[in-house]
Amino acid sequence: MKKIKMLLSAFLLCLTTMTYAAKVDTLQVASAAMGKTYKAAVVLPNSYAKSKTTFPVMYLLHGAYGHFSDWLKNTPNKKLVHNLADQYNMIIVMPEGETFSFYLDSPVNKESQFETFITQEVIQKVDKTYKTIANRNGRVITGLSMGGHGALYLSARHPDLFCAAGSMSGAVDMSTMLNRDSSAQIVKLMQPVFGDKSGNTELYEQNSVLRMADKIKSNKLPLVIDCGVDDFLIEPNRELHRRLVYNKVDHDYTERPGAHTWDYWENSLPYHALFFSKILTKNQLTAKK
Repeated sequence: MKKIKMLLSAFLLCLTTMTYAAKVDTLQVASAAMGKTYKAAVVLPNSYAKSKTTFPVMYLLHGAYGHFSDWLKNTPNKKLVHNLADQYNMIIVMPEGETFSFYLDSPVNKESQFETFITQEVIQKVDKTYKTIANRNGRVITGLSMGGHGALYLSARHPDLFCAAGSMSGAVDMSTMLNRDSSAQIVKLMQPVFGDKSGNTELYEQNSVLRMADKIKSNKLPLVIDCGVDDFLIEPNRELHRRLVYNKVDHDYTERPGAHTWDYWENSLPYHALFFSKILTKNQLTAKK
């Protein structure tokens, strides 16, 4: 009888956990800019269903060679994003960015307009579909590698949309990719973005976050940036840090042990969520006054 009670208690505990765990939606986002529909993964905190309040949103961008579901599939802990949504009571949105868009609007290809897609179409769709704080005070953005570049790039160009931004192992100097052994492959992959000029180093530099230090200063957005000391992108991140320090831009910069790996990003994301939560909480408290 005692064993039966223990099994029943364990079952009920499991059922409760399943009932109140964060929920994942797959949202279809139609892009008028590109003439197609893309998917976005949306993690809703366990409090969302019964709450009448609005929720802050963290946009979480994937890296190169990846897709919208990467953050749910590739972290060693498959519940990482779910747990953070619950812990900080926020909606986490992971939109599609294709394998090598760098979240730019291509000057040559109408089918690769990912700056417009994220800043106009994804955000609008999310705000219409869910109970969000539908203004910059309830919206933050971060990402890994290509997504780190994307988060800093988009927030610098659209400070009216976000109240803070971050980057994990960010490809903040896009020309760095052309210096690798696989540069011919990079040029091929970037064809949808830069077309016949995909081997032009200057074009990469013009669109790099490193060139945006002055704009970042004028926007005054809180930033959290980190990179692993064994990452091939560590030097561009150090250079960005130096430029921000020179410009007297307040930012949180950290180097940790690790390389360009999911183990590193799983460790990194909770720091970003904590950083953002403090800003979002302050914004919400200010709004209630």
